[in-house]
Amino acid sequence: MHLRCAVLDDFQSAATTVADWSPLADDVEVVTFTEHFATEEQLAAAIADFDIVVTLRERVPFPASLLSRLPRLKLLIASGMRNSVIDYAAAEAVGVTVCGTASSSTPPVELTWALLLGLARGIVTENNALRDGGPWQSTVGADLHGRRLGLLGLGKIGSRVAQVGLAFGMDVVAWSQNLTEKRAEEVGVELAASKEELLADSDFVSVHLALSDRTRNLVGARELALLKPTAYLVNTSRAAIVDQDALLSALRDGRIAGAAVDVFDIEPLPADHPMRSAPRLLATPHLGYVSRANYETYYSQAVEDIQAFLAGSPVRVLG
Repeated sequence: MHLRCAVLDDFQSAATTVADWSPLADDVEVVTFTEHFATEEQLAAAIADFDIVVTLRERVPFPASLLSRLPRLKLLIASGMRNSVIDYAAAEAVGVTVCGTASSSTPPVELTWALLLGLARGIVTENNALRDGGPWQSTVGADLHGRRLGLLGLGKIGSRVAQVGLAFGMDVVAWSQNLTEKRAEEVGVELAASKEELLADSDFVSVHLALSDRTRNLVGARELALLKPTAYLVNTSRAAIVDQDALLSALRDGRIAGAAVDVFDIEPLPADHPMRSAPRLLATPHLGYVSRANYETYYSQAVEDIQAFLAGSPVRVLG
């Protein structure tokens, strides 16, 4: 039987060019969707007659209500090996196997530094002025060497961000609910006594935590008020860790020097979303995981997942 596979959110039309899908040609028809489906109703209608769905990261939720509307779906593949927006129990109940792929932490580390440096040195402002005939030098860059970098989270990504900060000659401190002094010493950074101390003393703060009930709104209005007026905040982790309304207020009022974000409460970001026009904000459309090497891994392993499923021995099963 010929099966149909839907690849969601292929914005760059890259899914079928970065990986070899030809091993599936005799058994599977692959259809890519380059536009995001904004509602569950739209998505359900678009993929109702597909047997396999490949989805990127955690952009598209698959709750029980959606899974029940996809009678042909038998295999759901999500990039990465952790996905909080798939209802695994509901998937199992309707006979859907869920598989993942590997995912590198290198791209988000690199993007974190691209954003931090771009923010500190006013790269976008100066580039736009140069191209548009604006003033020759209008900003005074913030130094990194000798300044304090505060990391909320020192896991796989946070620890690598820390290493780059140390290479720049920054004073790096870290904090999270479970972080120990031993772990901080292993990475070569200082353990902050508290979240509040880290925020108050840092010149740059970067968020590298997983979203959970404990970390949701971890940085709210009270925490943002602790930051120096010359401090910068970077969030390439999850939008809900930083209270979006509180951040917008701090930026509009000039209570912090600036922020850089790669994650938002709604994705893709609506055209009229206030984040699109916020002052002192450097924003990118969730590019943390978007790199050629990562895409090659995602889609080549998606092909492997499909082959293994068709052979009756699924691999990288999630749930």
